[in-house]
Amino acid sequence: MEKSAKSRAEIKFAATQKRDQQFLNEKEKAQQELVERVAKLRALRLAKEAADKKAAEQTAAEKAVAMKKKPLRSAKGLSRKLPETKDQHVHI
Repeated sequence: MEKSAKSRAEIKFAATQKRDQQFLNEKEKAQQELVERVAKLRALRLAKEAADKKAAEQTAAEKAVAMKKKPLRSAKGLSRKLPETKDQHVHI
């Protein structure tokens, strides 16, 4: 027997509904993958920023220690003395 027009329309409608649902599922899956990728990239960026900050702090601390170890030149060491003669005592 031949299917009625109503029956054929219902079959077409069901097929359309199925395709629409598949499309929505794929769209939702793609959106979820995008959200996960963005979250991963954000986590990587934050980890890199934290590592860079730690490295900068360590470098600054090492420079501070190096500056403390290096003796400063005193003003006394910078003055030059001229050779003394019997009656002259000149310091520049």
